[in-house]
Amino acid sequence: MTVVGYSEEHIKTLEWREHIRLRPGMYIGKLGDGSSQDDGIYVLLKEVMDNAIDEYMMGFGRKIDVEITGREVRVRDYGRGIPLGKVTEAVSRMNTGAKYDSKAFKKSVGLNGVGVKAVNALSSKFIIRSIRDGQIKVSEFAHGILVKDYPVKPTDEENGVEVIFRPDEEMFGNYFYISEYVDSMLRNYVYLNSGLVVNFNGTRFFSKNGLADLLNENLSKEGLYPIIHLKGEDIEVAFTHGMGYGEDYYSFVNGQNTTQGGTHLLAFKEAIVKTIREFYKKDYEPADIRSSIIAAISVKIEEPIFESQTKTKLGSKDMGPGGPSVRNFILEFIKKQLDDYLHKNPETARILLKKIQDSEKERKAISSIQKLARERAKKVSLHNKKLRDCRIHFNSNDPRKLDTTIFITEGDSASGSITKSRDVETQAVFSLRGKPLNTFGLSKKIVYENEEFNLLQAALNIEDGIENLRYNNVVIATDADVDGMHIRLLMLTFFLQFFPDLVRKGHVYILQTPLFRVRNKKETRYCYTPEEKYRAIAELGPNPEITRFKGLGEISPEEFRHFIGKDMRLEPVRMKRYDAVNGYLEFFMGKNTPERQDFIIDNLRIEEDILEEEKIL
Repeated sequence: MTVVGYSEEHIKTLEWREHIRLRPGMYIGKLGDGSSQDDGIYVLLKEVMDNAIDEYMMGFGRKIDVEITGREVRVRDYGRGIPLGKVTEAVSRMNTGAKYDSKAFKKSVGLNGVGVKAVNALSSKFIIRSIRDGQIKVSEFAHGILVKDYPVKPTDEENGVEVIFRPDEEMFGNYFYISEYVDSMLRNYVYLNSGLVVNFNGTRFFSKNGLADLLNENLSKEGLYPIIHLKGEDIEVAFTHGMGYGEDYYSFVNGQNTTQGGTHLLAFKEAIVKTIREFYKKDYEPADIRSSIIAAISVKIEEPIFESQTKTKLGSKDMGPGGPSVRNFILEFIKKQLDDYLHKNPETARILLKKIQDSEKERKAISSIQKLARERAKKVSLHNKKLRDCRIHFNSNDPRKLDTTIFITEGDSASGSITKSRDVETQAVFSLRGKPLNTFGLSKKIVYENEEFNLLQAALNIEDGIENLRYNNVVIATDADVDGMHIRLLMLTFFLQFFPDLVRKGHVYILQTPLFRVRNKKETRYCYTPEEKYRAIAELGPNPEITRFKGLGEISPEEFRHFIGKDMRLEPVRMKRYDAVNGYLEFFMGKNTPERQDFIIDNLRIEEDILEEEKIL
């Protein structure tokens, strides 16, 4: 037995910046490289934006300027500015801030004065400029260490705060900002703060109608009925129904996008079901009432409690000290306002009822198939040769749950290579048998009738929605050829048709594997594009060995470890609009059209050009 020493020298006290850099996950969630919407570089931007938004919510400043140039971010608000004598401390000393004083920031997003300090500690460059009443104070940091502390000077600039930062490559690696993700974040801010102007790299974001604008922006065509938009003190709600499957929610607390929901979203879902049951005087199933709903809810709570520093899930049970419970507040509001709305708008009430009844009919039609399929999946799961599971799951409390991944691959050799090289703690493998069925235009009962799709659904644990999803990352891993692309499209069709929430919530990815291996006696390079190959050939010297990987099965397990480890390249599958899926599926998987034929021909030409270049080399 090994004896481990434990004495005074083993007890360490870390400075604030050291602790943030040592345990960044406690402050910003995962680090990431910017390919996912919840990666750390976006959380850093959000933390700075939250402070600017808090100023606006308190009635100071009507606009916010945001610029991202390469990896450098600039945020300028026009609020009151930080008191000049406390600028340096406000961004570099824990437990320092104005938000402990509820009179100054009664319904603020930032609560603990931690967020902007995390930005400081995790940035290779961080500059804070505060302007108040004709004077300016500037402090400059690197990795959280003060490098320049400028004296207060006179200025003619408008009041407010400007923060300039560059996330540290040492922490985040070879990261990049995706403008679409930033756009989405900033649009949400203006939807929640009607009248606020946010300028981002020359684009102006502004909302007049709040959450109704948010839904319209995310609908490529009108819902089944006009958006129901309800507003009250400290609450705003908007929703309609579409034609697809799943449920899509946007939830907010004090302007914070709570992507993982919380007590307010649970209360809203309950309130919708309860009110509609009472209005139509029938106990419809919750799944039938909420199927294809797209909804947004925003509440303002005094001293909210979030379940983590990243504030993605509300834990508060009450609206504030001495106030009603979140659940009762939302239930009472929805019950009165929605009931009144449906009585005043009988045509909307008629359309909504028909939608619920149609969902009920479909559910009952597949119930017998569903029961048999469940039993089959349960039996097979005991000795399921298609699934190589991992030990940790996304719906667990393990801190590594964000890394949980399932690779969906085709063929014994490819699945075998991934299975042998994976991390058994967090990575699972599901093996397809040839090309899956094209599900476009089919009803949901096909999910239960098709054994492969039924087993995949059971493996993901998404039969009743994605709340209990077993893997955070659902990765389609196919060969980089025409057959591999076809399988990829068939899988995306299945997800988009029946489980669009997986895509909307950013869980689906495409695995990028290298096309080439270039090596000499001293070094091996893996290249994902022809350009990377040419660069490797030039840098490794004359006559290197060049291998073109034709399929995943050709890559040995030893090599595969390089591609599914910490440097794994994942391309996120993104869907900007709520129901744009129908248009995409019609184009790619519907009946042949001249437009699609042209698309295929153009892309085949690109593939032929690449092959021709290889012959020349």
